[in-house]
Amino acid sequence: MEKVLVSACLLGRRVRYDGGAKSLASEILARWQDEGRVISVCPEVDAGLPTPRAPAEIIAGDGGGVLAGSAQVVDRDGADLTEVFRQGASLALQLCREHAIKVAVLTEYSPSCGSTQIYDGSFSGEKRAGAGVTAALLRQHGVQVFGQQDIAEAWRAIAAL
Repeated sequence: MEKVLVSACLLGRRVRYDGGAKSLASEILARWQDEGRVISVCPEVDAGLPTPRAPAEIIAGDGGGVLAGSAQVVDRDGADLTEVFRQGASLALQLCREHAIKVAVLTEYSPSCGSTQIYDGSFSGEKRAGAGVTAALLRQHGVQVFGQQDIAEAWRAIAAL
């Protein structure tokens, strides 16, 4: 049975920067949980960041840029969290390797988990195209990454494996 990596906040865990969750009500997700397919991850908390914490955004690029060294992750107070986000991404990749995971459903807009869009780095609430650090690293290693709104596509991807 294929496992799927899922952002912990989508599973109702209160790990988001504001101490909340972003619970996803989905028949597909409920079925995966019943089948024992779900492996939970919060790259930020797994790498040691507290909950709650100051919001963070990627400056001058996206997750691919962070991995390449051309962009940074900073929090609203200006603290450089780049290495913590890289470490969290590495921990998520390790989970994928341990469980032979080929599909992930991650939280859109997150500087870690955003799959197609992230906040623009201005802390103004504006979004732009791009992937978070974890999403970028997983894709570099062949994991198919989907946002929570694309869970049906993720289900089809698993079915095709």
